[in-house]
Order: sequence, then C-alpha cells, then structure tokens
Amino acid sequence: MSPIKIDPEIMHGTPCFKGTRVPVGHLFDILEHGGTVGEFLEGFPSVSREMTLAVLEQAKTQLFAHLVQMDAA
Repeated sequence: MSPIKIDPEIMHGTPCFKGTRVPVGHLFDILEHGGTVGEFLEGFPSVSREMTLAVLEQAKTQLFAHLVQMDAA
C-alpha cells in the first residue's frame, strides 16, 4: 500500500502523504537543501517516520527500476 495519495480534492491533486495535506515534494525539497528526515518530521508532525521512510523507499525502488530499464534499452 502506497504512503502517497493523489486526490484532485486535496491540494489540487498534488501527491501528498496519505491522510495529510502535506505534499511529498516538501520532503524532497528539504533533503535537496541539506535538511534531514528529522527536520522534515519536526516541521510536519502529521507525517510519521514510517510514512516518510516508505516514500523514500518507494522513490528508490522506482529510480532503480527506471535505471535498469534504461540500461536494458
């Protein structure tokens, strides 16, 4: 089960952490600017550590699958 919810009625369809109005992109923005998962969690207490790690794992899995697919082409 994905920790991400896309619903046109929530944040205009922006991918959010399931059960929240927190866009998943906020996590990546914080990490991109040198922040930590802990800092993200402090700023968005409605998102659990488990959900955050599940999103990162999902992103990693999809990235690796994409890289393997590109290498095979």
